[in-house]
Amino acid sequence: RADRMTTAIILAGGLGTRLRSAVPDLPKPMAPIAGRPFLAHQMDHWIGQGVSRFVLSVGYRHEAISSHFGRRFHGAAIDYVVETSPLGTGGAVKLATAGLPRDEYTLLLNGDTYFDVPLRDLKARARRHDAHWCFSLFRNTDAARYMGVGLSKDGLITALREPTAPLANGGVYLFRPGALDAVTLAPGQAASLENDLFPQLLAAGQRVAGVQSHGAFIDIGVPADYHRAASVLPTARSTEPAHDLAG
Repeated sequence: RADRMTTAIILAGGLGTRLRSAVPDLPKPMAPIAGRPFLAHQMDHWIGQGVSRFVLSVGYRHEAISSHFGRRFHGAAIDYVVETSPLGTGGAVKLATAGLPRDEYTLLLNGDTYFDVPLRDLKARARRHDAHWCFSLFRNTDAARYMGVGLSKDGLITALREPTAPLANGGVYLFRPGALDAVTLAPGQAASLENDLFPQLLAAGQRVAGVQSHGAFIDIGVPADYHRAASVLPTARSTEPAHDLAG
């Protein structure tokens, strides 16, 4: 079942208020890195691992995203799900999964985070536990910014907020869309994936696995990391053309 996974949802609707000083008036995923939107680097990474369809959850200035990328990017199909009012990460994921197969593993990404996670590792850990969710984790060196995650010896997440834990949530998830059917949100209700939905799902007994990855990680949500991104993203250091065309 996990081997058939070819769809990735990207949460690309954020306002990017912390990044305004560096990237004014653009959706955060469109922030330019080495002449290309951050989102282009991110999608290239996952296309390279076999993703062939993206569902982009968009909101703020979504036309800037859809007019640039259109309906295809480097061979991958793109669908857009537009938030008419801000739904938070939890509401956005619920909306984006509405038309997806409920039991087919799907990738979930944040549009401002790059994490070089081997997809095969997420799949293997998810299969091992028949998990509803599998989180990517990284070694946490900034406890003030990233909350620790408790992980059992056999690879199941035991706590979402464990300040002294050495691993943190990397924001790359493999999940079954049907897992979200356990959460009911009113139409237009905003909710946080991390603060509202995950605690509910874990408390409801859903199997949540985690796997540590040692690949490069960067969250461009703050100017300092945004300016560092070109040295971290492999596609920014390559010899590809500086500008992508939609299509």
